[in-house]
Amino acid sequence: MDINTTKFLRRSKLETSEIKSTSYSVNKIKSYNQGSVKSNKPLIEIINLSKEFDGEIVLKEINLTIKENEFLTLLGPSGCGKTTILRILAGFVSPTTGDILFEGKSILNLPPNKRQVNTVFQRYALFPHLNVFENIAFGLRLKKKKEEEIVAKVKQMLKLVKLEGFENRNVNSLSGGQQQRVAIARALVNEPKVLLLDEPLAALDLKLRQEMQYELKEIQRETGITFIYVTHDQEEALTMSDTIVVMNSGLIQQVGTPIDIYNEPRNRFVANFIGESNIIPGQMVADYKVKFENQIFDCVDRGFHPNEPVDVVIRPEDLLIIDKDSAPLVGVVESVIFKGVHYEICVIVNGREYVVHTTKSARIGEVVGLTVEPENIHVMEVEGVGNE
Repeated sequence: MDINTTKFLRRSKLETSEIKSTSYSVNKIKSYNQGSVKSNKPLIEIINLSKEFDGEIVLKEINLTIKENEFLTLLGPSGCGKTTILRILAGFVSPTTGDILFEGKSILNLPPNKRQVNTVFQRYALFPHLNVFENIAFGLRLKKKKEEEIVAKVKQMLKLVKLEGFENRNVNSLSGGQQQRVAIARALVNEPKVLLLDEPLAALDLKLRQEMQYELKEIQRETGITFIYVTHDQEEALTMSDTIVVMNSGLIQQVGTPIDIYNEPRNRFVANFIGESNIIPGQMVADYKVKFENQIFDCVDRGFHPNEPVDVVIRPEDLLIIDKDSAPLVGVVESVIFKGVHYEICVIVNGREYVVHTTKSARIGEVVGLTVEPENIHVMEVEGVGNE
């Protein structure tokens, strides 16, 4: 995770719990520079959606509402079902059970070309025998649009994706990032209401991938189109999304804003998958009091049963190394790794490993103290994962 993302997410849970996801108003592509306003109008409703392939269940009664103008990311490991949802939305795959409503009407019987969605694939699927202009214009020509309309819309798209002057270039002569922009322009030129993006940055190098994250979000803001983005990369999801849907084993684990997902993970899977976490077994002594490592800590959580077993989550950047004589936790430094913007220090406390991210180094073998502020302790129920 880059330093900007980490700084963004390190605000306390008390401070960020009131922050809501931002969504952007829809304007037609031809008027995307006119500004935007918030919209909470549901656009897509996924209802009890399940899918089996050869007897294997890959989606299990998924329920999800996607709003107009939202940048929503389906995040999870390979095989979790996120791409299957995308393919069902596009019309490439039919569900085993369930329904999808688009603006209140079922679209399951609509063929892909009749749905108001377009897809950007990981490999872009550009036509190598056509130049940049003709790749973008392809869908418009299929619709038999007038030439002056085609020229105007293609030029508008080239400006949007910052490829003005590339009209006559062969697509094979473009960089990976430029090819991706052409694919996005081709998908947007037909003015879909939803753009589906299936890991479009996966083939790019790290620096270009990070640059394109910001460009994609800016394109989504300017067009006001709903983006549904599939990735296994947590940094991509945290950087770009209004809403993140965390998935595993065909189930939705949690839905929320990037800040909520990071600061308030619902279960062990989310806590481990989104960033790094120290997860410690504990006991909720009372409201705002949690016990772990035989010490009682103040926290901001309540509503548990007295002495209920819980999982305690502490992010590495929230653990503080202090003098051992005044610390609630005391341990021995086992390893120190320089990560560029911080040190990753492993401290062993009562036989348990605690990972600490700090800008100050420590000596291997040194006895140190650890502490954590109450608002940086997150308490979770001990339970299995489940659907949203």
